[in-house]
Amino acid sequence: MAPPRRFALELPGCALLHFAVGGAGGAGGARPDARLAALLGPPGRSFSLCVPAGAGGARVRAARLHQRLRGRLQHGPFRGCQLCPLLGYGGGPDGGLQRGFLLRDPRGGPDTRRALLELVGSCPEPERPHLGEFEADARGALWLRLWALRDGGRQQPGERARVLPLPEPPLHPAVPALHSSVVFPDRDAARAVLQECVSFIPEAQAVLDLVDQCPRQLQKGKFQVVAIEGLDATGKTTVTQSISKALNAALLQSPPMCIRQWRNIFDEEPPIIRRAFYSLGNYLVASEIAKESMKGPVILDRYWHSTATYAIAAEVSGGLQHLPPAHHPVYQWPGDLLKPDLVLLLTVSPEERVQRLQGRGLEKTREEAELEANSIFRQKVQKSYQLMENPSCLVVDASPSREEVLQKVLQLIQNPGN
Repeated sequence: MAPPRRFALELPGCALLHFAVGGAGGAGGARPDARLAALLGPPGRSFSLCVPAGAGGARVRAARLHQRLRGRLQHGPFRGCQLCPLLGYGGGPDGGLQRGFLLRDPRGGPDTRRALLELVGSCPEPERPHLGEFEADARGALWLRLWALRDGGRQQPGERARVLPLPEPPLHPAVPALHSSVVFPDRDAARAVLQECVSFIPEAQAVLDLVDQCPRQLQKGKFQVVAIEGLDATGKTTVTQSISKALNAALLQSPPMCIRQWRNIFDEEPPIIRRAFYSLGNYLVASEIAKESMKGPVILDRYWHSTATYAIAAEVSGGLQHLPPAHHPVYQWPGDLLKPDLVLLLTVSPEERVQRLQGRGLEKTREEAELEANSIFRQKVQKSYQLMENPSCLVVDASPSREEVLQKVLQLIQNPGN
């Protein structure tokens, strides 16, 4: 895949700075941009590193390489450098998204460049990152010089292109790629990702075997199916357990027990693999729902909405304003996944969540830990829940006493139209 021509750089405070890499001589008269010069120009040196995304199995390999690079760029010769997420985009049905990093060395010495060249040269050919170095000329104009791998494996500087500011696009650059990377529109899309992981994650084959045993056409029984959603410490466990007892209902969880023992393995993988695992978990739960709803009511502790909202909030960098707009396809329920009759979203104030979380000491996933540490991420998850459609989430204030919340939930379940 060719080097990207447009970039989005995440700044402190969740703002995004967009810039373009133009032709070598076509923008010579443009006025330098002060923000770009401060971030990318001297003193010090700045480098761009973008991993080509590819298609099919190449997506999985590129995602794993991106994750390994993040670890490498925080240690050794890069210690003391500043590392920021960088998105390259433009072209293709999914926006041609390429994930990478901006590495800024405040010391400006040659060792960082040398270490980067060695790092890029050690990467396999198909996924080898595009490495660029930012330069400023005597007039203060910024340029990006790409480094190319020549015969014999030697890296040499290539032509340079002018760096110019860009207005913010209507959609965040990651949005067009969501359906092909983390919010899978159907079972086959998620399955294809996990199939590419079998050679290096043995448990992936076990998950696929279980999924393949599930019928594709599921019929919900005559009894009601209710999904309870919400952030950690909003009372989901208490509510789901109490309501299932009150209604003599089956209580199911996503991911289900048959694959829950492998969560830690997949949680250590890049988002595309992690999300494929959780997406297929929903299809396994759907098979259980179909059986249990023939016999009685079903209460679900999380379902597809959790999988989608956490993925959207994590992949779409920046603040709330960068989320996909209302009614975007990414908020729509997958057409081949069994739907619940009702989805209830439990909410509490941030202060109440903090109080409830203190002293719990429960094991957390990466996203759950992020919820506690990053208030913007938490707000994006909450907002994404509220934008879900078909079915949408019915918000329940879970701040009152346990008894009041349970009564409210029971009322909504027994009288869903009111």
